Amino acid sequence: MPLSTSAKQDIIRQFQTQAGDTGSPEVQVALLTHRIEKLTEHLKLHAHDNHSRRGLLSMIAKRRRLLNFLEKVDKLRSSTIAKKVGLKD
Repeated sequence: MPLSTSAKQDIIRQFQTQAGDTGSPEVQVALLTHRIEKLTEHLKLHAHDNHSRRGLLSMIAKRRRLLNFLEKVDKLRSSTIAKKVGLKD
């Protein structure tokens, strides 16, 4: 189930680095984290849904790559976004 437009806009507003920012690593990590949380709940109910599990693993890998990139660019931004979305640093 896709993320509703209003929920997506709320997440973008909360994590954007400047006005009109929709593609920064912070926003992308926050959106992926929200989708990962929803898909994890789905997989708790539907344990044999291997297609969704593959998508989940893909999203987790993409989030990890974004965080690694952000850590190379600016460690402070990386640790800040990790704490905001609830990841261990």
